[in-house]
Amino acid sequence: MVDNSPMKNWQMGPFKRPSGINPIISPIKESIFECPMQKQKINWESAHTFNPAAIVNDDKIILLYRAEDGRGKKRIGGHTSRLGLAESFDGLHFKRRSEPVFYPADDSQKAFEWEGGCEDPRLIEAENGTYFLTYTQWNRRIARLAIASSKDFIHWEKYGSVFESANNEWKNKWTKAGAILCEIKEGRLKATKINDKYWMYFGELKIWLASSLDLIHWKPEKLVLNPRESGFDDALVETGPPAILTEKGILLLYNAKNKESRSYSAGQALFDKKDPMQLIARTENAFFKPEESYELTGQYTAGTAFIEGLVYFKEKWFIYYGCADSLVAVAIWAPKE
Repeated sequence: MVDNSPMKNWQMGPFKRPSGINPIISPIKESIFECPMQKQKINWESAHTFNPAAIVNDDKIILLYRAEDGRGKKRIGGHTSRLGLAESFDGLHFKRRSEPVFYPADDSQKAFEWEGGCEDPRLIEAENGTYFLTYTQWNRRIARLAIASSKDFIHWEKYGSVFESANNEWKNKWTKAGAILCEIKEGRLKATKINDKYWMYFGELKIWLASSLDLIHWKPEKLVLNPRESGFDDALVETGPPAILTEKGILLLYNAKNKESRSYSAGQALFDKKDPMQLIARTENAFFKPEESYELTGQYTAGTAFIEGLVYFKEKWFIYYGCADSLVAVAIWAPKE
């Protein structure tokens, strides 16, 4: 039985937008990059900057955000996406690198990343200090959920599809949005196991669950979350930031599209902490939705507050999200306050 009643003690929030801060990352034309795909210098973050991953590293927050140049067709999915890096000591003011740190290159993944690029990242830290990145490979034909790892956020090893070792149905299926299960350890969110396995919620339209022994090779397990009729999430559901193991259960923040408004808002779902497949509860209403002008105006005109980054930093929770497929913003929840 799923509990759909309002505000429970397992939920996060309320998250509030800090005054006068947003958007925290916007497109700039000055950033130049020698693109190995285009074989020329391009303004790689001149059109849109959105949908960020977030992680705590030492005493600062690292963002990997999706950036699009102005080339290609003037429509969603028609540009090339690369991932830029920004860092902050307060979670609000960010310093950006002038070149992307993750992008479609002349490498083993070019068939899956040219010319759409690398989209919508999520970040987790493994117990050994390695960082794992799930992202969408987009070759303008099919989207594939892929994974890569790094020790420094600059140099990356790409492994390709998370389902490379699974059956052909999943390896070649449209897949996106990988949210790997984490737990607060040593004050940071780190990947954690249940029943000797890592777990990942993934999917666009519907949300599935996959398991892994090594964080690289994943096996699809079960469909766990569907859209609901007449709700804020009646058109589709898509995973948000990495899922979190809490005392109450596994908390999954997810993105949802509404049929009538076409806007994207965010909900929360709780799964059993001993059985990641078992849904226990789900929010009846969106806990975070597009309201501000920068969330309602942009490449996606219906409005978007698309959450992908979540960190615990200085006793506060920071959500980083994409605004109308065009900008990056932040919202904060301070439990002690």
